[in-house]
Amino acid sequence: MALTVKNPYTLAFGKAPKQIISRNSSMNEIIDTFNDEDPSQQLYMITGVRGSGKTVYMTELSRKIKESGDWIVVELNPELDLLEGLAAKLSGETALAQMFRSAKINLSFFGFGVEIDGVAPIRDMKTAIEKMLQTLKKNNKKVLVTIDEASNTNNMRVFASAFQIFIRNNLPIFLVMTGLYENIDLLQNEKTLTFLYRAPKVELKPLNIRTIAENYKDTFKIEENTALHMAKLTKGYSFAFQVLGYFTWNNKGDYKKALKDFRQYLDDYVYEKIWSGLSNGDKKMAYGIAKIKSGKISEIRELLGMETNEFNPYRKRLVKRGIVNGDERGYVSFTLPLFEDYVLDNYD
Repeated sequence: MALTVKNPYTLAFGKAPKQIISRNSSMNEIIDTFNDEDPSQQLYMITGVRGSGKTVYMTELSRKIKESGDWIVVELNPELDLLEGLAAKLSGETALAQMFRSAKINLSFFGFGVEIDGVAPIRDMKTAIEKMLQTLKKNNKKVLVTIDEASNTNNMRVFASAFQIFIRNNLPIFLVMTGLYENIDLLQNEKTLTFLYRAPKVELKPLNIRTIAENYKDTFKIEENTALHMAKLTKGYSFAFQVLGYFTWNNKGDYKKALKDFRQYLDDYVYEKIWSGLSNGDKKMAYGIAKIKSGKISEIRELLGMETNEFNPYRKRLVKRGIVNGDERGYVSFTLPLFEDYVLDNYD
């Protein structure tokens, strides 16, 4: 087949591709909640295994929220001072800066804006943000803060503590964070941030196989059975959907010629990183799952010589990390395509 236009798939993490499969159900729930007159939640956490599409999901969600009302969307870098970053971005927008000046909010101490005659500069960052949010509330505006790859750092803890105060004071600020399960778990279990433990999480599950197949069928003009086979090769894993599509495109629609590059790219850019983050016990468990093709837990335990009370904690951890599917009672399987091959190749 002749493919003359630019490759619609991408190999870049976090970059919104031209070919995207939306997760409209959970997105609409968040949008509706945030737009409610009396929102029941002002914070959502987006979790999932590496490459599950967390950043792309948050980017699309931010765009839709901004289009749904009078919203100001602020993206913050978790490696920097988050309160300072929020204040700087809010005051850096011309229309908002004028609004804050009219409200006589003197931010000159922080290097934002200009001096206001007869008004002492605010010297506490949290107080400055509170006053800005109060002004925005009077003008019927809401602020959505997005933080990608959040983890249990001092910057994040300080910001989360301030955010808790903002929402307790009924200020129009909302937060969406993405993060790997283990990083979000550590943050939620921080003893000073108990309110995060109750925050709703959206766990990004595999994409619908049928929807992936339809995408491949339309893009490559191929038979339905071929498209369905390609989709099953991805196991619904978001990044695999992009990688297989990308290399199939480069091979003029022949997915069989793309399989070598597909496998190697997943190994080098995803699985190596996931594998290095597992404990020895996790790796042993993964080896057992890879070795026993049936996925039957009793057979895996027998192979590994593990009792149920020793086996279950590792199983639960791999399930929570999004690496293993444990939905079927008595069985487990990998959620990631060809991951069993990587495990068998790399387990020592």
